[in-house]
Amino acid sequence: MATLNNDTSRDVTADQKLRGSGAIHVIMGPMFSGKSTSLLRRIKSEISLGRSVAMVKSSKDTRYAKDSVVTHDGIGFPCWAIPDLMSFHDIFGQDAYDKLDVIGIDEAQFFGDLYEFCCKAADDDGKTVIVAGLDGDYLRRRFGGVLDIVPIADSVTKLTARCEVCGQKAFFTLRKTCDTKTELIGGADVYMPVCRKHYVNNRIVIKASKKEWDSDKERAKPCVEAVDADPSSIGY
Repeated sequence: MATLNNDTSRDVTADQKLRGSGAIHVIMGPMFSGKSTSLLRRIKSEISLGRSVAMVKSSKDTRYAKDSVVTHDGIGFPCWAIPDLMSFHDIFGQDAYDKLDVIGIDEAQFFGDLYEFCCKAADDDGKTVIVAGLDGDYLRRRFGGVLDIVPIADSVTKLTARCEVCGQKAFFTLRKTCDTKTELIGGADVYMPVCRKHYVNNRIVIKASKKEWDSDKERAKPCVEAVDADPSSIGY
């Protein structure tokens, strides 16, 4: 009985050492601010210290490579592309997961279970989780769960880009198209980093362009209907 008590005591002590020994570090900012670059730098630093590392990203992001985290400068690192974070444990495997020290998460705004996963990985499993993602969308509203994990983070780094219009610090992401979907994955062809002044000014221009585009579509409708009603009007 004494042996059983001693074994149980050792298990509890080991569990207590593991639980709460993890950490959560958040890297956020607008597009083109170097979030993925900063994430990879920290991951490589952890590897140099001899720690076991795994990188994950959303399977939605297929811009540069399906199975790699790739920066806008073309620097890549192998990763697991998964639909949700809570599935990572099963996909990676129990034994491999137990040996992990650090988990890097890129494009974290696309994971709906980010908060749940970070709590479990850091608080219960003792992992260091390094998260990189957008804090706001193109309308400067919260994007995904990145802001939700700020209260449970050990550190938060807010990066800035360079405004493409004036060269000043850019805090916001401007969408250059009139598409209104929240999740519209793209690069420099769709987005640009801008300062506050040029975010506001360019949003006015984009709104005006969208209004004109919608107006043109409305004016075109009667013409389309007329052609559908009278095929001979096409002039064959």
